[in-house]
Amino acid sequence: MRKLIAWNVVTLDGYFEGTTPWKLDFHETVWGPELEALSKEQLADLDYLLFGRKTYEGMASYWTENADEGEIGKAMNAVPKLVASRTLKNVEWNNSTLIDGDVGEAIPRLKAQDGRNIYVFGSADLLSTLTAEGLVDEYRICIAPVLLGAGTPLFKPAEHKTSLKLIDAKALTNGGVLMRYGMA
Repeated sequence: MRKLIAWNVVTLDGYFEGTTPWKLDFHETVWGPELEALSKEQLADLDYLLFGRKTYEGMASYWTENADEGEIGKAMNAVPKLVASRTLKNVEWNNSTLIDGDVGEAIPRLKAQDGRNIYVFGSADLLSTLTAEGLVDEYRICIAPVLLGAGTPLFKPAEHKTSLKLIDAKALTNGGVLMRYGMA
């Protein structure tokens, strides 16, 4: 059975992007050999990447233009991608599939199958839906040692509390902190 794993880099004050879409310069504060190795491990651990529309569009634009960016660029273009969107009619990035119907029905079917995991990158709106429906098995968050003061929060206000338990925490040599949380 697969797990659904949410992976994100956020600032200490909880923002996954700055005040404009794709303002991610704070990622530079944590990017280095440790995060690169983790990225490669996670790409080897998945059968699917899952994106909401906005993250899909940004990732598709970036990675199709930067496909030659080493192992990670090749993997991002090769791995199967699922896109949850109510507005897109088709997806063109290599190995991308538009989820037909409700993501809350499609993801449990995929999780029930044998195989490697499903990862959600970015996609705060989609992550809110997946969290509310109890579909996320693990949160992997890298805290960047930055206070932005404003931006797009990773976690949106929710009607219900989601209790988590710490699986692992690791300080990076550049000041970031990797945290893994599972469901309590």
